[in-house]
Amino acid sequence: MSSCGSVALAPAKSTKQPSMADFLRVEASIEPDAVPEEGSETKQTQIIAIYGKGGSGKSFALANLSYMMAQQGKRVLLIGCDPKSDTTSLLFGGRATPTIIETSAKKKLAGEDVKISDVCFKRDGVFAMELGGPEVGRGCGGRGIIHGFELLEKLGFHEWGFDYVLLDFLGDVVCGGFGLPIARDMCQKVIVVGSNDLQSLYVANNVCSAVEYFRKLGGNVGVAGMIINKDDGTGEAQAFADAAGIPVLAAIPANEDIRRKSANYQIIGTHASEWGPLFAGLSENVATAPPVRPTPLTQDDLLALFKADVVGRGVTLEPASFEDMCGGTIIEKPSLEVVYEAV
Repeated sequence: MSSCGSVALAPAKSTKQPSMADFLRVEASIEPDAVPEEGSETKQTQIIAIYGKGGSGKSFALANLSYMMAQQGKRVLLIGCDPKSDTTSLLFGGRATPTIIETSAKKKLAGEDVKISDVCFKRDGVFAMELGGPEVGRGCGGRGIIHGFELLEKLGFHEWGFDYVLLDFLGDVVCGGFGLPIARDMCQKVIVVGSNDLQSLYVANNVCSAVEYFRKLGGNVGVAGMIINKDDGTGEAQAFADAAGIPVLAAIPANEDIRRKSANYQIIGTHASEWGPLFAGLSENVATAPPVRPTPLTQDDLLALFKADVVGRGVTLEPASFEDMCGGTIIEKPSLEVVYEAV
């Protein structure tokens, strides 16, 4: 007791508590992890998210890529994450498969659990399923994506033994659900699909921006490259890939035979097809391309890839005035302000 009472306590020094701004400055100064090099993936399964503008041919490319991979002896799972559900339709010759979201809803009403055989189907070695989406005007597509992946985890997604899992995402939508693989490091790498047109490259650039944003927050997803579809040789997509610092994995030509067979739900990514070598090369590039950190373009840089007459440049921004908003005539109204004269 006496020894304790003899100890003199020095007065505590006044220290300023760090503010939120201080924490943010420290966090911003930390460099993100290095981009994984080729062959350094810790997961045995390569999970690859493919993004592209609606109508860019993304689902067509993926259906044929997955088919070629299976022909090469690889175990492939193709998951359609586009509410249009066109990926599996292409793979299965135009036949629509029950989606995970609609099957889950029906099973829930019946008090039953969803089984893998309810939602996953096979064709010549390719395993495929569709997440689906809500009916038009009756739900959020992004929320549907999140619900779909939650159900996949319950079905044992992380225990399945595939060489490649290909996720087909609609790139036009920028809400959190469609950005899930990038935001939560659910994939190792991203592939963008685009053509030689401004809108598809705008979407591809947005995806690169999302990857770069989450890299700054400590994410590890990178862009493996770009698939140029409907390539007419004008070169804008190649120029975009060069400027963004990502490789071109394949250029699928704008060919009438390809267009016609795609419209008829025919698979051309086979060894017997004249287009077989193209998809065999794409398969090799997809498998070996390392994820890299892209350099997104500004809007002006993106426009600069195209001739002015193609994208309508040269327009001057003319500011509008209050008079313009009122049709050119302003009626002066007396002020309701009370003014007191100085005494």
